[in-house]
Amino acid sequence: MLDTTGQYRNKELNDLVIGIAGGTGAQGKGLGYRLAKAGFTVILGSRDSTKADSAAQEVGYGVSGTDNATCAAQADVVILALPWESHLESVEALKIHLTNKIVIDCVNPLGFDKSGAFALHVPEGSACAQAQGILTDSHVVSAFNHVSAVLLSDTSLDEVEIDIMVAGDDKAATDLVQSLIDMIKGMRGVYAGKMRNCGQIEALTANLISMNRRYKTHAGIRITGIN
Repeated sequence: MLDTTGQYRNKELNDLVIGIAGGTGAQGKGLGYRLAKAGFTVILGSRDSTKADSAAQEVGYGVSGTDNATCAAQADVVILALPWESHLESVEALKIHLTNKIVIDCVNPLGFDKSGAFALHVPEGSACAQAQGILTDSHVVSAFNHVSAVLLSDTSLDEVEIDIMVAGDDKAATDLVQSLIDMIKGMRGVYAGKMRNCGQIEALTANLISMNRRYKTHAGIRITGIN
């Protein structure tokens, strides 16, 4: 179904195994829940496999847990839901397991002070570009940067209504990620440009955090003017 790499060519979308490195954090568990609910096989990864297994049991829906390396090796598509502080080190450690795979980076390099959240300078331009620079044999795509972990994990919500901006340099990879997102109830994947645009997507999260604090909500993105 996807000509970017042979491993995707003969698989149906809902047969893909989705791994989430850093999957025991709020964002990782929330994404795991929504993806599993959409019918995907999901593996949560962590530095501590016991912690990952516990998180998987908490999520339910047949989600499993293991260490990050095994998670990356066993998955068809891998989501990086890592803390920014360990992003570079973790991506380097997983490189061997991510060859020829689509990797979704949802990490936002942010700092916090008494005035709130702000975007950090990343020499490569973005977390996504940093990952692509390391994962030279992978296809890195930016997505899920702006969706609230609280809403993702809220089991009382049947769907999370939000548009997910998808950016990356490989069209087949971004197309697949958009299709994957469209399978999650309430979500729509929207192409938002090449890798060079990922920095501003990641930085926008600081603005959303400011909105959340002011209006006591969990703000998201909706794109108008496209079908």
